[in-house]
Amino acid sequence: MVEELVVAGIAVLSAGAVTAMAAAHVVKQYERGVVFRLGRLKSQVRGPGFTMIVPFVDRMRKVNMQIVTMPVPAQEGITRDNVTVRVDAVVYFKVVDAAEAVVRVEDYRFAVSQMAQTSLRSIIGKSDLDDLLSNREKLNQGLELMIDSPAIGWGVQIDRVEIKDVSLPETMKRSMARQAEADRERRARVINADAELQASKKLAEAAAQMSEQPAALQLRLLQTVVAVAAEKNSTLVLPFPVELLRFLERAAPTPASAPTPAPTPATVDVAREEEPVPSSQETAETLARAVVEALARGVGGPEVRGIEAGDADEVASDSGPGGARTGQD
Repeated sequence: MVEELVVAGIAVLSAGAVTAMAAAHVVKQYERGVVFRLGRLKSQVRGPGFTMIVPFVDRMRKVNMQIVTMPVPAQEGITRDNVTVRVDAVVYFKVVDAAEAVVRVEDYRFAVSQMAQTSLRSIIGKSDLDDLLSNREKLNQGLELMIDSPAIGWGVQIDRVEIKDVSLPETMKRSMARQAEADRERRARVINADAELQASKKLAEAAAQMSEQPAALQLRLLQTVVAVAAEKNSTLVLPFPVELLRFLERAAPTPASAPTPAPTPATVDVAREEEPVPSSQETAETLARAVVEALARGVGGPEVRGIEAGDADEVASDSGPGGARTGQD
């Protein structure tokens, strides 16, 4: 009899222990417990800590309330300007109503994932390529609204949506690189043209200033000659007065326009005095005087004006026939 009572007591204790273990539950801080009693939802959601339910009658399901990071697989689509792109994103969401997340949707994670993929493809089709590359903040907000609208009824709140990467075809990348290069070249040309315009204005002001003082132009010419000669060049280029060339052109003798016709027997021979042909000595003197006058007008220095006609005659005599020294110089 005593043995039977001991066995019955042990059985009751074992059953009580099993019942207590089945009834006792611990809900973590980041979780909430949704209780179903005989398949019917209890209005009270169990908070974190130790809680008890009726064994074999109640069933409790724990829901994670932390923010979930879910990557969205890359979606391929055609933009509004007919460019094929491949875009992937990431979604941050959390459960705000544990009962709704359990009752309203079978698997809220899978539902949010599918909604994110569908919304991403829709955003790709409604956007231009430039918006996908440069205006992502606006696209992220639009994508968040598209996912959050149905998720509110599931007890889920979309915290943030970010487009991670936009993959372009290689041909499109090369085209964009050429476009960027052309744009940079255009800006460089505009800057260069602006610099030329400013330089031309400054040169015009300098020319107007030099026109008031002719000697300033000669000084500038001498500075240019010094700058060129300082670079150890074997060739030195000097400007030649244009007035001297024009004077030489006017002073050069013009050839006879037509030959003189032969006299006929009926005509009377009349002795014509031929025009004297200038000698080489006179031509040299004329050239020397022209050079002196041109230099006097161009330079305007006292030394050049002090050259007399006698000095010019000496230059002409040296450059006359047999003046091999001038030719060598």
